[in-house]
Amino acid sequence: MKRKEFLYSSLAAIPALVWGSSFAQSEPKAGEKKPFVVDAGKSRFGEVVLFLGVHPNDLKISGKDTGGQLSVFEYTGYGKTGPALHMHLSQDEIFMVTEGSYRFVVGDETHTLHAGQTIFLPRNIPHTWIQLTDKGKLIYFLQPAGKMEEFFTLMNTFKERPSQEILDKIHFEHGMKLMGPPLSL
Repeated sequence: MKRKEFLYSSLAAIPALVWGSSFAQSEPKAGEKKPFVVDAGKSRFGEVVLFLGVHPNDLKISGKDTGGQLSVFEYTGYGKTGPALHMHLSQDEIFMVTEGSYRFVVGDETHTLHAGQTIFLPRNIPHTWIQLTDKGKLIYFLQPAGKMEEFFTLMNTFKERPSQEILDKIHFEHGMKLMGPPLSL
């Protein structure tokens, strides 16, 4: 009977050991990380990334800062546009509208958000948005950080729109799946 109890208690401890070890790996040790400030209109590492070649999409907090747990971006839109319908396979997103108005489509729901409002977009649900005003700003969070920083850097290198096949491949390699076209007004 004692052997059986030992086996059960050992098996019960495995999730705590696995969770504990993965948590310890992602948590920085005391004193390893330092606070930092990213100025308005600037990106964390000085990189300029423009969505569609026009709209600043500044990295404010990198996955490198958080052990891959979180990344934060600030998007400034100068036109009524937005991304294609897509879904993140392993990340949740949170958008805070700080200026202007936006229409978000998440699954079968449509929401119009104005400055001061926030929306949560769970992973594995197709979503997109479009800016409704001439100028707008969003602060958005990705949790976990995933490969979005690398995705935006790569997409910023293209001078012309890649083929759909290449876009599908790039999105998949960065944890996303394209699901349809962007919204239009």
